[in-house]
Amino acid sequence: MTQTIEASGAATPPRDIDASKSRPASRRKGAGAGAAAYWEAAPMALVFFLFFVLPLVVVLVVSFWKYNSYSITPAFIFDNYTGVFDGCLTSLPSLCTTFATYLSTFKFCLIVWLVTLVLGFTIAYFLAFHVRTTTMQIVLALLCIIPFWTSNVIRMISWIPLLGRNGLINQILVDAGLVDQPVEWLLYSDFAVTLAFVHLLTAFMLVPILNSMMRIDRSLIEAARDAGASGAQVLWNVVIPLSKTGITIGSIFVVTLVMGDFITIGVMGGQQIASVGKAINVQTSYLQFPLAAANAVVLLLITLGIIFALTRVIDIRKEL
Repeated sequence: MTQTIEASGAATPPRDIDASKSRPASRRKGAGAGAAAYWEAAPMALVFFLFFVLPLVVVLVVSFWKYNSYSITPAFIFDNYTGVFDGCLTSLPSLCTTFATYLSTFKFCLIVWLVTLVLGFTIAYFLAFHVRTTTMQIVLALLCIIPFWTSNVIRMISWIPLLGRNGLINQILVDAGLVDQPVEWLLYSDFAVTLAFVHLLTAFMLVPILNSMMRIDRSLIEAARDAGASGAQVLWNVVIPLSKTGITIGSIFVVTLVMGDFITIGVMGGQQIASVGKAINVQTSYLQFPLAAANAVVLLLITLGIIFALTRVIDIRKEL
């Protein structure tokens, strides 16, 4: 018996030694896996740095430079930022050019966001809950998305023959006797800009919401109906809360695209409607790069503030 105990006791230390020897190997393995993960992320990090971070740094640096009608001089001055809001405080309560421009941009941003949200949510709800077969869901989703693969400029300009003074819609209205003369506000107006924005950006709201709705467990909806909930109650208490991630992501897409747009507003507004993006475009065309850079930094900060407010409503990282 004593020999057995001694034998077993003598056999124990080698096991401890083996376990202690295995720890550095596991640590080395973990360190190697961590290094491999960094190397795998390095190409994307390099692309992100070269094409996103570095251009933003250049814009920020140029926004402090000095310029005149024929030269740009490296410096560190705040004249460009004060020039963006020149006279805005002294002219209150009337709006200066900068405040009026931002107000016009916010107006389009809010209207387009509301319309695309209603359209995107409605279409996504129909595809997710009223189309029974997966094949038909895919086919109908592709029918909604494929037109958005064409150029934005082509889809935007396609409205001009329809909305123009001698366009198809005005011809139908005049021939039907509904109006005595062509309607002027259909084109080169706020209505035309909003219509073009909705046409161009609805897909950016539809796809994230549809993705969120397709992930909803259908048993939750059945349980709500079995508990006596009406259709409106199921929509408000089950579908919308579980789709809030898609709504937030779609909202970020739409808001950021409208805030920085200048082509749509320029073409559909007849170069008569102000926006921040269009103001920056005009400044660059006159070679006022430092002033345009300062305006771009201000626009970026305001847009980031809007995105931050949206992400406070719902933490996207926890929901994805």
